[in-house]
Amino acid sequence: MNAYNALSDYDLTSLLKEGDKGAFTEIYQRYFRLLYIHAFKRLKDEEEATDVVHDLFEFVWLKREQIDITTKFSSYLYAAVRNRVFTLGLRSDRKIRYLDSLKDFIARGEFITDMMIRERELSVMIEKEINALPPQMKKVFEMSRNQGMSHKDIAEELGTSEHTVRTQVKKSLRILRSKLGIVIYTLYLLGLIKP
Repeated sequence: MNAYNALSDYDLTSLLKEGDKGAFTEIYQRYFRLLYIHAFKRLKDEEEATDVVHDLFEFVWLKREQIDITTKFSSYLYAAVRNRVFTLGLRSDRKIRYLDSLKDFIARGEFITDMMIRERELSVMIEKEINALPPQMKKVFEMSRNQGMSHKDIAEELGTSEHTVRTQVKKSLRILRSKLGIVIYTLYLLGLIKP
């Protein structure tokens, strides 16, 4: 039997503050198993419970000079384990929420990336069909749709009649609708796809 196991918690903590390794060993042997059971009941995981108690004892040794215990030492240790378990639970919840949000972000990112690729492909297709229009019709169409000019302004700039401009725009829209299909054509007209 060693001399330390006969000492009270108060005496052991006094020796601990002075750096007495024997006192620390006695505290560890006296409380490790009880604190482990206390942690395990809450965590339901042997490894995590062991880690929590070991971390607490490491803290106690490293901060032995600063520890100010105003209650029974055992109460201090139980409260410290409870707080560590609670903190571990919060970290675990945050980690789960973070991982869930990361999964959502990745899923949305894949969706957004897929949509961007499809939009780019459709834009290329629309641009190709616009470029295939006869030169004068293409010019009138681009002035109308891309530059937002009125039929009157286009007619004045090109030195032609409004009727000719209107006819050219109608013909170009009819050609694009037949080449692109109604869905792509509608998306283009709504401004959801830009060439």
